[in-house]
Amino acid sequence: MLNKKSVDDINVKGKKVLVRCDFNVPLQDGKITDENRLVAALPTIKKLIADGGKVILCSHLGKPKGEPKPELSLAPVAERMAELLGQPVKFAADTNVVGENAKAAVEAMKDGEVVLLENTRYRAEETKNGEAFSKELASLCEVFVNDAFGTAHRAHCSNVGVTEYVDTAVVGYLMQKEIDFLGNAVNNPERPFVAILGGSKVSSKISVIDNLLEKVDTLIIGGGMAFTFLAAKGYAIGDSLFEEDYVQYAKDMMAKAESKGKKLLIPVDTMAADKFDNAANTKVVTDEEGLEAGWLGLDIGPKTAELYADAVKEAKTVVWNGPMGCFEMSNFAAGTIAVAKAMAEIDATTIIGGGDSAAAANQLGFADKMTHISTGGGASLEFLEGKDLPGVVAANDK
Repeated sequence: MLNKKSVDDINVKGKKVLVRCDFNVPLQDGKITDENRLVAALPTIKKLIADGGKVILCSHLGKPKGEPKPELSLAPVAERMAELLGQPVKFAADTNVVGENAKAAVEAMKDGEVVLLENTRYRAEETKNGEAFSKELASLCEVFVNDAFGTAHRAHCSNVGVTEYVDTAVVGYLMQKEIDFLGNAVNNPERPFVAILGGSKVSSKISVIDNLLEKVDTLIIGGGMAFTFLAAKGYAIGDSLFEEDYVQYAKDMMAKAESKGKKLLIPVDTMAADKFDNAANTKVVTDEEGLEAGWLGLDIGPKTAELYADAVKEAKTVVWNGPMGCFEMSNFAAGTIAVAKAMAEIDATTIIGGGDSAAAANQLGFADKMTHISTGGGASLEFLEGKDLPGVVAANDK
């Protein structure tokens, strides 16, 4: 599926290998609170160590906006990676990333050793894909491996710029797995193929809805974005989230689904609240009844949850991106739970597109029942839109 060279196509023995990982992990008081992304990077790193490469890791963390912020240092990651790999990981503490410490550490490396550079976003040029920083990163290595799917939709120095100054640029196992799973699901799905889109805004998912309607059998709409569709059908939505500029678009998409013989499911009832608060007064309102002023929808209603779960149960391929309601509040998590539970119970390829849906699956305890959970919310969305991802395009073709 992915026509790019991977770590299996190269010989790194004795070579300096720069690996762009996604170590953008949540930190609390200097402690890593979720290490899924570190664990996801291990197969590629272990392969390069075993093949005798000199492994130089780099990543961004948070948004330091081009200046050193001690609380966003990758030092805690170096410590934890050493434990996960069972060998030392030398941390090059340079606020300019490629400084004296980094150069000396790389110079001193023996085959199979590991060094981690400081947060690439300590440099302002990183997110602008500036030439100078790209060259500095490239000067450390002979081979570049991109294994950071989470930033693949952005062209930065550490994932795209650097590839212009090295002879060999390949993708790692995680990147390969992400693209194979998402690519097969979208372009070659076992049918029925059901996509579930949630989250707050239609505007952020326009091209996704459009592209998926070409490919799916059923498209399910939930979350805040559903109210723009409900308004387009003439239902009263009270004070619910609503994008007036996208009502016509919602109408067009419903018409498109009909003309293509696709099912486009929108809520038939809503869990409404009189304020945005877990302790709010709530009631279930059907589309026909509608929501009056002062009430807002914070989750899909029980009939909708059942309808959506039934649609999922018939599927052979399911892609889910975006929660059905405000799942962070326990009283408005039922819709998201119903969808996650239905996905967890079926014998099908089930893929979660990162971001909030991945957080929901983890939080609600369904994560280990899914075929694949993407490590990149934004990247997986752009992939579902049918866009080329710069971080992938930049790798050498097979």
